[in-house]
Amino acid sequence: MLVNGKELAVEIEGEGPAVLFVHGLGGTSNFYQVQAGALAGTHQVIRVDSAGAGRSGLADGISIASHADDLAAVLDGLGIESAAVVAHSMGTLVARVFAAEYPRMVTALALLGAVREPAEAGRQAQRDRAAVLREKGTAAVAPGVVANALSETTRREKPEVAAFVRELVMRQDAEGYARNCEALAGATDPGPVDPALPLLLLTGDEDKVGPPEVSHELAHGNSTVDILPGVGHWTALEAATAVTEHLRKFL
Repeated sequence: MLVNGKELAVEIEGEGPAVLFVHGLGGTSNFYQVQAGALAGTHQVIRVDSAGAGRSGLADGISIASHADDLAAVLDGLGIESAAVVAHSMGTLVARVFAAEYPRMVTALALLGAVREPAEAGRQAQRDRAAVLREKGTAAVAPGVVANALSETTRREKPEVAAFVRELVMRQDAEGYARNCEALAGATDPGPVDPALPLLLLTGDEDKVGPPEVSHELAHGNSTVDILPGVGHWTALEAATAVTEHLRKFL
């Protein structure tokens, strides 16, 4: 689908109220395969590979704000006035900007492994990762993603999830991944979520990237927060059944 001058991979399945899925850094729309399949019987499920990720093309000027603008353009292009938004990791920053800039298009937010605006050390880490990707490719960063972002429980008891995360990262275009790392390095906090907006926050008790305290900080009076035991940062993969059931109830 041609969106704001860039070619984005967009998948649409099912009929009913729209749900828009937004993946995180190093991920693709396949991160949500279990949840999308489960919800497609009752909802219109829209999954997008962000610019530079997965099956979408490279683009100049990739940023958190540009990703949010792309989401608005996708919905416009599909003739969809509004949707509930489910987002993960860096995608939670994108979703929060989207909700702030296009409030009429967002009916609810579900944030998985929600992250903060990076501190300076985190910004430098993303710039360093971008440099490694350009010099050595995705194979140089995949082992670290598996080791640091998955819980010890997942690595021990669900090796197939670790293998899938490795494959997601390895299949990325190195330059696209690098540009998205730089987008995260340049991220700024979108501000609080509108208290009138239904909000679901799910994260793992072993999530080092989007730790539980971030979800608690973002919560408002109209929100639900659940901390999933034995789960790291790749929430929808590590706790596929629990996340799916939470989304069913929330949506």
